[in-house]
Amino acid sequence: MSASQNTITFTIVTPDGVVYDDDQVAQVSIPTTTGEVTILPHHIPLISVLASGELRVKKVDGHEVAMAVGSGLLEVMTGNKVRILADTAERAEHVSLERAEEARVRAEQLLREVKAGDDVMFARLQAKIEKELARAGVARKYRKIKV
Repeated sequence: MSASQNTITFTIVTPDGVVYDDDQVAQVSIPTTTGEVTILPHHIPLISVLASGELRVKKVDGHEVAMAVGSGLLEVMTGNKVRILADTAERAEHVSLERAEEARVRAEQLLREVKAGDDVMFARLQAKIEKELARAGVARKYRKIKV
């Protein structure tokens, strides 16, 4: 299928392969390091750095898909094409709140144990914590769980 003039072809790719691919998207809201960006048909070309957080896809039929994404890159191309290259992407209904919380707690514990001067490990653990907080936040929001 090919996108019409008023739809977006939207694809998310992770190291595990294509996670989402749809050519009937009306808009997509994406977390970037400079804030959330909402892409509509005919958006100007753009490349941006993806931040861990909630990504929302609004389909032409009004149905919405929410996902938790990790870091990566966003590319908006001419021809109403949007592609995300992310380290992780998971639909809200598939996020295990318990596993996300456990992973966050483990990463925070490791962060406390990191030796002074190990900036690389510190940055990796901070990114892991941010990713797990985003996953847990998306899971709570879409499962109507009170914080």
